[in-house]
Amino acid sequence: MNPLSALYGAEIGLRNVLYDRGSLAVRRLQAPVVSVGSISAGGAGKTPFLILLGELLKQRGLAFNVLSRGYGRKSKGVRLVDPAGSAQEFGDEPLLIARRLGVPVIVGADRYSAGEFAETKFGLQGHLLDDGFQHRRLARDFDIVLITQRDLHDSLLPAGRLREPLTSLARASALVFMEGAPVEGIPVREGQSVWRVSRGILAPATKEACFAFCGIARPENFFTDLGTAGVKVVGTRAFRDHHTYTAQDVEALYRQGQRSGATAFVTTEKDAANLGGHAEQLRPLHVVTVRIEFQVGEETALEELGAALQSRAEARVRE
Repeated sequence: MNPLSALYGAEIGLRNVLYDRGSLAVRRLQAPVVSVGSISAGGAGKTPFLILLGELLKQRGLAFNVLSRGYGRKSKGVRLVDPAGSAQEFGDEPLLIARRLGVPVIVGADRYSAGEFAETKFGLQGHLLDDGFQHRRLARDFDIVLITQRDLHDSLLPAGRLREPLTSLARASALVFMEGAPVEGIPVREGQSVWRVSRGILAPATKEACFAFCGIARPENFFTDLGTAGVKVVGTRAFRDHHTYTAQDVEALYRQGQRSGATAFVTTEKDAANLGGHAEQLRPLHVVTVRIEFQVGEETALEELGAALQSRAEARVRE
């Protein structure tokens, strides 16, 4: 193992032991908390899965809000996301979630304070905790962890992308295997649920020659998905994850598109949020939605989530 990864792993292991023993404080909100997370740094599909979960909860008339760190935002403190706002103010993923789900999304580095804000302003709705598996300071009633095929063969940071070893999956309530990720090799403990989901895109119905660009964790997946969907891609460019586009970036993209013979541009919803007003300079611009769907476990998932939310509500009444 890489020495730096070994050092990182020892630090993470000690932190988890201290939380498991109760040596580090955990705070509990009044309303139930359902966490959606992963053991890898980016690219697991947490945001589209949280949106899927939110859509299913909305269909069943359940009120909830979303708590998020708001990675990459320039604002400070606890903020209620304005869907008409900018990624610079709220973070690209919280902004996307707010626009897609139409529910309150609250950003704050301290998710407990964000939850308190939500409960004061909106009452005791359930909380969906975005990217919460490592945020152990906040107690949760149900812990969902997404697993990709790459996670099974990856290394701990900084040599790889794993934020925790595979053994940490034991503390999850439910393991969500992305399409292609085998269950074999993962020790599923008794009482732990296993769900399967698939990832895809809603590709634009266009015959235009497109220049594709994105700033996401695994850009190669996006470019491959476009080709599989039949989009004619004549050129690509990848930026770092959560990239905030400048006027210079857009000018360079426009020139690259022209040189490649493109007559249109195509990108992700997340990148559209980070483009802001610059998007007008790349018309026609096709914005692609990334979607996750249940293959196995949708009804079970909703039953278990409902039971967890109900159990917490009953416990609150007893308190």
